[in-house]
Amino acid sequence: MIGDEDRGDAVTAARRLVEERFPDARAAFLGGSVVLGGATATSDLDVTVVRAEGAAYRESLTYAGWPVELFVHTPASVRHYVGKDLERRRPTMARLVSAAVVLLDRDGSGAALAAECAAAVAAGPGPLAAAERDALRYGLTDLLDDLAGGGDPPARTAVAVHTWQAAGELLLAAEGRWSGTGKWLVRELAAYDAEAGSAYASRLDAGLRAALDGDPGPLTQVADEVLARCGGRLWVGYRAGGETAD
Repeated sequence: MIGDEDRGDAVTAARRLVEERFPDARAAFLGGSVVLGGATATSDLDVTVVRAEGAAYRESLTYAGWPVELFVHTPASVRHYVGKDLERRRPTMARLVSAAVVLLDRDGSGAALAAECAAAVAAGPGPLAAAERDALRYGLTDLLDDLAGGGDPPARTAVAVHTWQAAGELLLAAEGRWSGTGKWLVRELAAYDAEAGSAYASRLDAGLRAALDGDPGPLTQVADEVLARCGGRLWVGYRAGGETAD
């Protein structure tokens, strides 16, 4: 772990890194927790570099006492990944560019790209298709059956964690909201709660903690509330088409 005494200013370090390693960069952005808030002692610098051409790649490194996640793109590859994130309902790429400090913008193309990404985030993932909604309902129903069935402690732990995640994802998808994984799922739930006046983030957390302690009741109750918003549990009669072989 890198201590605070080894770290300088995040923006200064990130800008220097871009200048040294990418003299041909057209734009660069610093995003993540150090910009959005919630940074911890182990938080890294999420640096997105946009070049006119070249292969897109991701690299992890240490620079000036900071762990760095480096995302190297072209405008076309940024748009490609924004589109892929739209399909999975997680705006990772768009937020890396739009919710960020501008480190470099040589010709205004960075500002234009950031505006595109901000518009994509603001528009949201769009309505949930019935087939996708039912797949999520089915998955959560199946997890609740497993949660009620018990089993050995490691299996119960895994089922409880997946139930927490599935309930959060279904709620956000049904409400036309962006989703996420890990801490980003919690942040998206908290953002929804702030607007809706609900408490799903804290209730799901409390339910998960209770389930890990051997009481699945609270987590089951919250998950069933989420399911009720989407038509209830779904298992008997569920049918999904398979992929067609070429």
